[in-house]
Amino acid sequence: MGHEGSSNVPMRAISSTITRGLIPGSMLTCADNSGAKTLMIINKLGKQGHHKRMAGCGIGDLVIASVKSGSPAYLKKTVRAVIIRQRKEIRRANGMRVRFEDNAAMLVTEANLPVGTEVKGAMAREVVERYIKLAGIASRVI
Repeated sequence: MGHEGSSNVPMRAISSTITRGLIPGSMLTCADNSGAKTLMIINKLGKQGHHKRMAGCGIGDLVIASVKSGSPAYLKKTVRAVIIRQRKEIRRANGMRVRFEDNAAMLVTEANLPVGTEVKGAMAREVVERYIKLAGIASRVI
């Protein structure tokens, strides 16, 4: 069973090979309309790594992030977010490689439900496989 923070729900598998292109300290744009604009990754939820090794994060991973810019309600707060786009390419099962032009995430609640009501830009199909509720507010799924 995977560890997803406080919930006891196992994390679903993803059909693609995700290259972990983001680390703690990486800056992300917030792709939803929750009020946050820029996020910085603090840590990955459910990581199982080696001693003193930074946790690599990729598409579909749940992270703890700090809000660096946005509305005053979210500024300097720690939030939960799901990474929906990354610049580093990922390899799908059919051999195709997919990459996006920015690193982006969207805010989620403790129950992994979206905070915002719409998403700006595309969302990777791998995120929809793992978090079905996030697909309802996606503008495009690639």
